[in-house]
Amino acid sequence: MYNQNGHQKDTVIQVLRPPNFIGGLEFSNLTYTVVKKQKIDRKWHKEDVDLLHDITGYAPKGRVTAVMGPSGAGKSTFLDGLAGRIASGSLKGRVALDGIEMSPSFIKRTSAYIMQDDRLFPMLTVHETLLYAADFRLGSISKAEKQQRVEKLIEQLGLSSARNTYIGDEGTRGVSGGERRRVSIGVDIIHGPALLFLDEPTSGLDSTSAQSVIDRLHDIARTGSTVILTIHQPSHRIQMLLDHLIILARGQLMYQGAPKDVSSHLGRMGRKVPKGENSTEYLLDVIQEYDQSELGVTALADFAITGMKPPKLSDLELSFSTIIQTPPQTPALERADQMKKNQNKLHLSIDSSVSKRRVVNNYDCSVRSELNTSRSCSSPGYYTYSNEILAGTPTPHDSDYSLHEHDYFTDFTPKGPTSLAVHHQLGPKTPELFLSRQMVLTFMGVLMATMFTHPNDNLQGITDLLSFFIFTVCLFFFSSNDAVPAFIQERFIFVRESSHNAYRASSYAISGLITYLPFFAIQAATYAGIVWFALELRGPFLYFLIVLYVSLLTTNSFVVFVSSVVPNYILGYAAVIAFTALFFLFCGYFVNGKDIPSYWKWMHIISTMTYPYEGLLMNEFQTTKVFGKDLSGAAINGFKILEGLDIGSHASQKWKKIYIMLGWAVFYRVLFYVVLRFASKNKRT
Repeated sequence: MYNQNGHQKDTVIQVLRPPNFIGGLEFSNLTYTVVKKQKIDRKWHKEDVDLLHDITGYAPKGRVTAVMGPSGAGKSTFLDGLAGRIASGSLKGRVALDGIEMSPSFIKRTSAYIMQDDRLFPMLTVHETLLYAADFRLGSISKAEKQQRVEKLIEQLGLSSARNTYIGDEGTRGVSGGERRRVSIGVDIIHGPALLFLDEPTSGLDSTSAQSVIDRLHDIARTGSTVILTIHQPSHRIQMLLDHLIILARGQLMYQGAPKDVSSHLGRMGRKVPKGENSTEYLLDVIQEYDQSELGVTALADFAITGMKPPKLSDLELSFSTIIQTPPQTPALERADQMKKNQNKLHLSIDSSVSKRRVVNNYDCSVRSELNTSRSCSSPGYYTYSNEILAGTPTPHDSDYSLHEHDYFTDFTPKGPTSLAVHHQLGPKTPELFLSRQMVLTFMGVLMATMFTHPNDNLQGITDLLSFFIFTVCLFFFSSNDAVPAFIQERFIFVRESSHNAYRASSYAISGLITYLPFFAIQAATYAGIVWFALELRGPFLYFLIVLYVSLLTTNSFVVFVSSVVPNYILGYAAVIAFTALFFLFCGYFVNGKDIPSYWKWMHIISTMTYPYEGLLMNEFQTTKVFGKDLSGAAINGFKILEGLDIGSHASQKWKKIYIMLGWAVFYRVLFYVVLRFASKNKRT
């Protein structure tokens, strides 16, 4: 397991490095085990299955390391394990940077992880996107230095021609696919990480764009970063840019070393690369052949570990065209069981001392003989080493080691006040969000003003006013529904940025609220100014405005919270609409609060429509003015209307409604923060 406290364990397995090893990421005995369920004879059985099985090796500094393998090989899982994105306790093994053992949390702080999907704000330009990334991650340097770094990065990524182009999305034309991917890379390397992880950076790109991305990564690696990426079926031109290969199959190590050494690895295996065929592609074909045979890839993994030459398929009458195939889609439990059967068939009784040995590279014995060490080369093409510390080998606790974890920290230090800038881009980022709300509220304000203008002082006039107030409350509730897709789009970006400590969840939640406040004020003031005079409403205008303003704040907080717990915007809309209907039903418009059955009273209390509706009515009808006469001819003043609706008539109760709405707004924002802080984790369990 990762050693997080820095204490040396009883047995330490050292990763053997090549003669010209210049530092980088080293890993040993990485094993990731999950529990799988399988139904056998109508009963569910649990079994532990290794998605990663005892992988040891390294990724050199200043080089591009490509993790390859067929589908289901465990490439992304392996990358997540190296990047500290697998929950603590699930992954066993060790990871070290330049010889210093690192914890998952430290790896995350010193690295960047570019996900397969580009999660960027569509309404920002390339320059704005990178500049905001610099604001988040480079809080300790001046603005001029940030600008200088952004300009240098734009040039380094080959984005000068797209500098002022919007990122764009499905509805807005923006940068090309290759440029978008390079912007995503730029966002995560703005702070100069020591490690750069990329999951399928060429996925979905044409060959030219894909080569451009890898070419830029090659240049980035040459600046001193350790670049590790997963890639599926790279072109020959892209393979020329790769420095180091790690090939996996079924979560086991098949090959590790330079691309040029693949041919010799196949030769030692007894497979000659056909003339004119790419050696790496041929190795993948060989892996597929064994994977679809009764032997499985275990035979190749054993060859990589022990040097024991795998039996030829023809020797066991397992011709590729006649074998009983075990397709890649076979469930994990069946594959695991098949691997055990394969070992029995091969009668592999490996001595315990041999089982402790691990492959770390596939160098020719003549090259390895240059090392004046006691490491053996008992079989061609692989290294072995014991679980003992060799004499003179520095450890993280030796005085010979001058490197410490602090040496890897960049100049980025997340701070609360600095991180409050996280949402300053909300205005330019999604102007259509606020513009659409403003247009809707303006249009509906004019519509309501012309429809309910000058209500009569009779029973019909009272009914008209009640309808106006409940419609206003519903309108303001529905106007916040557009926050559902907006936040869900942001959530993926938040997970990516917060995973690298660009800012805290609390900073995101607080700054998001602060950014919304002035826009809410503009929207509420626009609607209030249009309808107030047209309907000749009574009571203080300021209170009417505050109710609308706080109503927007409360409903937005509720909608944002719901958006944080749903997986997509379709379910988000469904949940918000369902709650809207419930809140509307129990707000007191259809049935007075006192007449609601006792077992549904709680719905009346939690309805966010109850309090703005009652507050607006109290502001209008807390008066002795006569609004009409009942059927008996008796005068009906404002207080009698409130009494009939079971709504308080005391002036102080108006402000109580405001306080309750603010309380609900705070409550939903706190829940929103809790979800962000503890549930929005980009980790495997």
